[in-house]
Amino acid sequence: MHIHKATSAICFALVIILAVAVSPGSAVETKEGENASNPLAAVNNIDFQYKYIDLDGPERQEFSLDGSHMVTPKIKLRYELHYWDTDVTGSSENDWSSVVIKPIWLPIDGLLRNGWKYRVAFGLEWIIDFDNDDKGIGSGSDQLAPFAGLALMSEKGLVLIPLIQHFTEYSGNEVSMTALRLIGIQKLPDRYWLKLDAKIPVDWENDEAIPASAELQFGRMFTPKIGA
Repeated sequence: MHIHKATSAICFALVIILAVAVSPGSAVETKEGENASNPLAAVNNIDFQYKYIDLDGPERQEFSLDGSHMVTPKIKLRYELHYWDTDVTGSSENDWSSVVIKPIWLPIDGLLRNGWKYRVAFGLEWIIDFDNDDKGIGSGSDQLAPFAGLALMSEKGLVLIPLIQHFTEYSGNEVSMTALRLIGIQKLPDRYWLKLDAKIPVDWENDEAIPASAELQFGRMFTPKIGA
């Protein structure tokens, strides 16, 4: 059952990625100079990511493929594939963590009186876990997480994105968590950018714990289609 589920999820993810890759205009593209680090940007992009995480003793390395494709001017499809290497159980383990499919609806774009542009977004995140929690990998649950967000974009290259999202499981370990998220992206000279991604989740299953975190990102576009 475990092998069948993991194989099916990987095949599903690869079909999505292949469909995006062969679609017209599937390379990184920007709409009016939008930054692909903005999850609500109307762009196509593919990111390869590596993260090292120190868990106060145990360590975790995460490898992931994260991409998005504008199916229509108002519908965006994001997809993620995650692989972990960790020693959280006391021995070194590595395996697939999860695959994520995230359709996003962008129904409204507009312009405020002060010159700021705005975009409204609604979406649903579908998280398929590979059942490797016995190795300390993944959450051990398949989840659905609806969300809503608003992107505010200034003429000076500042983007502010408040989001709210609720995670709940439909199989596996119990999950009930509501997350508030604020993303700020500032465009800098010479094609550089600075990004702050702050998350404040409330875990209703664990005494309403609030494991808040923040990530700071510094990047640069080397060409119109390649950045880091």
